[in-house]
Amino acid sequence: MSNQKEFDFVVYGATGFTGKLVIEYLVSKYKENTDFSWAMAGRSLEKLNSVKESKGVPDHIPLIEVDSNNISSIEDLVSRTKCVLTTVGPYQLYGNNIVAACVSSGTDYVDLCGEPGWMHEKIHEHTEEAKRTGARIVFSCGFDSIPFDLGVLFLQKEVIKRFGKPATNVRGRVRAMNGEFSGGTAASMRATMGALKEKPELFEILANPFSLSNGFKGPEQPADNKLLFDEKLETWVSPFFMAPINSKNIHRSNSLMNHMYGEDFCYNEMWIQGPGDEGKMAAEAISKMNPFGNAPEPGEGPSRQSRENGNYDVLFCGDIDDESVHISVTGDMDPGYGSTSKMITESAICLVKECNDLEGGVYTSAPSMGEKLIQRLEENAGLAFNIEN
Repeated sequence: MSNQKEFDFVVYGATGFTGKLVIEYLVSKYKENTDFSWAMAGRSLEKLNSVKESKGVPDHIPLIEVDSNNISSIEDLVSRTKCVLTTVGPYQLYGNNIVAACVSSGTDYVDLCGEPGWMHEKIHEHTEEAKRTGARIVFSCGFDSIPFDLGVLFLQKEVIKRFGKPATNVRGRVRAMNGEFSGGTAASMRATMGALKEKPELFEILANPFSLSNGFKGPEQPADNKLLFDEKLETWVSPFFMAPINSKNIHRSNSLMNHMYGEDFCYNEMWIQGPGDEGKMAAEAISKMNPFGNAPEPGEGPSRQSRENGNYDVLFCGDIDDESVHISVTGDMDPGYGSTSKMITESAICLVKECNDLEGGVYTSAPSMGEKLIQRLEENAGLAFNIEN
């Protein structure tokens, strides 16, 4: 990839709700930065100017007007930057042209995609060309699925350090999650349901935990679609609505890292509800709840106070030789907006500035950025990766 570009990365979708949060984070964290260059892009120059003024963006940050339906407009954007950071979803509706342009020109790309059917298509369409052009395409750089993907990586490295081999079974257990569900995630779910009517073959992709694993077929995975009692933690757990995408990304990471976790690796992700009858009742209630029932519309989101009062705490348990190693990943803001906007920003910076040796391809966060991104997230973005036992 040529280094003769105007910008290290461009925030595409800067006038949307999450895009504005990315801009806000860049201004608050990196306003005096001279280590990288960036620009703002969106459909309306007027709206871009409004965001620039309201967020206190420095005068020297350029604005780029882009029409996502105009190929030449997209190609012009891509030609000017080393990386595109896009918050413009659902990606199956608005992401095809930008990914294709990035791949063909050797430009890096990070997004917030949680749409496995679309990701499956893009992996098959673009992997070989991305390898040829040097483009590094990294999906799912927000709450789905960075804390989970990097949490399993962090855990397995600790298990291998202690035991000389990985844990064949990892249990992801959400201990706390406070914040509103993302309207973009809800819109992506609706778009996926619409796509199923036209492409019924997507049912198999959505149901298969290995559908993003380059054809690899692993062992049958533990059930995560009904409440159960976790005997090792002595608590009731309920289905976690993000498990279907997180699990696929984690298995893809394993395949891209030459099965660092083993070819017999099993992963199970659920939501802790507590012990006893009270915990069981809570698990039953959560199992019947529509997690997106009160999600805001795309372009809308929670107040600053709500975002800053949010948080999350995910426990990962690696079971090996009758023992269990526990690590946790925590975030200091609501997962769907505040923390997500910081994670995708740090992903773009990490990819461009710290991953020069990474070859072109279609990636997840663990095999592409791994421990480098963990360090950035801990130093800058309010995440913590801790060994608990």
